[in-house]
Amino acid sequence: MAKEPIQVIEPVKITEPEKVELGKMLFFEPRLSKSGFISCNSCHNLSLGGVDALTTSIGHEWQEGPINSPTVLNADYQLAQFWDGRAKDLKEQAAGPIANPKEMGFTHELAVATVASMPAYQARFEAIYGKDSVNIDNITDAIAEFEKTLVTPNSPFDLYLKGDKDAISASAKSGYQLFKDKGCATCHNGPAVGGTMYMKMGLINPFHTDNPAEGRIAVTGNEADRNVFKVPTLRNIELTYPYFHDGQTWTLEEAVNTMADIQLAKSLTEEQTADMVEFLKSLTGEQPQITLPILPPSNANTPRPVPFAK
Repeated sequence: MAKEPIQVIEPVKITEPEKVELGKMLFFEPRLSKSGFISCNSCHNLSLGGVDALTTSIGHEWQEGPINSPTVLNADYQLAQFWDGRAKDLKEQAAGPIANPKEMGFTHELAVATVASMPAYQARFEAIYGKDSVNIDNITDAIAEFEKTLVTPNSPFDLYLKGDKDAISASAKSGYQLFKDKGCATCHNGPAVGGTMYMKMGLINPFHTDNPAEGRIAVTGNEADRNVFKVPTLRNIELTYPYFHDGQTWTLEEAVNTMADIQLAKSLTEEQTADMVEFLKSLTGEQPQITLPILPPSNANTPRPVPFAK
């Protein structure tokens, strides 16, 4: 285990259950959006591996999102959030979509006013954060604490790393050896099998896409960062299609061969591709078992939703 580039995902240990429960409520809270319809779970659907299974997400007033929605599962293992790494952690990430006119279309001020209008929320915030504590800082802190619990332990590959040599098939073992021999593990490593670095998409051969996203250059302003994106996690990858930041690749077979070409300038046989895919499927872990929260009712003081353009 110690010599392998991939480490085991361990079950989460919850130390602040009340805060996690509040964060879960807010994660599923559609009234954090202007329409009263879009929640965090809309784009990071926990029934679909933490994604929306769309090329790019659907935002406020059916606007097309600019980039594929990454999974929220195991996201806390990554060095930063969003494809371009513009949010340093889950808390900072949670604040972005609420006020993004193409996503939830709200403002932080109205989101706070909405939550604060409901006595049941006020009581939970006061118990956890103190009196008059409904603010965007605490809202995003609670969401982040919930998201930190969304880990997927006990995948077949984790069991294999722990010593159960029969936990994965011979094909998956061959695929893992290829994964290391071909150089995939150079970027896809650590507990999340990715998320530990940034890398140019199209390192050796060009990646052709119509997606307008430019990568890290949007954050740093450095031309060297054009088309440089955070290396995504490969955990639960069979669940988080379509692939890459443009969301144009729908099968693992195509994704594997594309990466071999543009990042490594290598080609794979059909058998090698099949083995690699079997290995990737072995990274699917136990999905979070979520009991849907019952959210408090709106009242006369709650800002009304605006689901349609006016």
